[in-house]
Amino acid sequence: MSIKKIIPALLLMGSSYLATGQAVKEHGALHVKGTQLVDKAGQPVILRGMSFGWHNFWPRFYTPQTVSWLKQDWKINVIRAAMGIEPKDGYLQKPEWSKEKIKAVVDGAIKENIYVIIDWHSHNINLPEAKAFFTEMAQTYGKNPHVIYEIFNEPDEESWAEVKAYSEELIKTIRAIDPDNLILVGTPHWDQDVHLAADDPITGASNLMYTLHFYAATHKQELRDRGDYALSKGLPLFISESAGMEATGDGPLNETEWKKWLDWAEQRKISWVTWSVSDKNETCSVLLPSASATGQWKDADLKPSGLKSRELLRNYHNAQPAKKKTAKAK
Repeated sequence: MSIKKIIPALLLMGSSYLATGQAVKEHGALHVKGTQLVDKAGQPVILRGMSFGWHNFWPRFYTPQTVSWLKQDWKINVIRAAMGIEPKDGYLQKPEWSKEKIKAVVDGAIKENIYVIIDWHSHNINLPEAKAFFTEMAQTYGKNPHVIYEIFNEPDEESWAEVKAYSEELIKTIRAIDPDNLILVGTPHWDQDVHLAADDPITGASNLMYTLHFYAATHKQELRDRGDYALSKGLPLFISESAGMEATGDGPLNETEWKKWLDWAEQRKISWVTWSVSDKNETCSVLLPSASATGQWKDADLKPSGLKSRELLRNYHNAQPAKKKTAKAK
């Protein structure tokens, strides 16, 4: 084959390769069809990624370089920015600084062409503050198909009636500015009671999904059955936080149950996000204190949960059907 033919063929093959991992470029604006998340072409999409830990406790990791590393090395196509609300240095105390940390991640995700969840990481209702925050986020990022709004991380003691009323207000607030980006709605009891939302879902709004959280050593078949009930009632689910240990975030990994959960999610084409990019002395924090704030982590910087999370994400990424080559050298 002549050099004139080889070079264009290699360039075309290279462009196909470079497109790999450009999730937003490939899938575009996401929307909900029935219980399924689909892309601009109406094809089912599964987002798989990592969640940062609370921004007020582990702000050093909230960098665009960390986002880039997780995309390149861990093969994520979604990142979750978990903005702490009530604790020390959270949004209620430091709103401007908090928004700076979140925006660093969102801007990094947009640059990397992956999806990003803006997570109001609270266990309580703070409606006026949430409305002000999401108004600004929708005004700033509403035109970007990368952005997903998670309006209530994990309601704890609130009833579904309270969570529903709060969510309806925030949905109206966001939709007045951004008519179509995906919104994730929390459910009671730390996102366990999806059956309650399934029996009384929000009406009159589109592109909503409801969050189901699991920690595999604590939550097992009973919660998966509850998820299946919600799906059977037509409730679209999104696993915006999960991991392989106990719900406390500590204790040993239960890899068997973790695999059962991910098999369950994959079979139903449900997106899933793993907790968390932080270096706290607990099982669920995937990093050791030696880990850089800008990625480039070695295996020695990862805890067992980090090594396993990375392995799972890479395996599911690599198991995707290969993209067709634009040209083939002969």
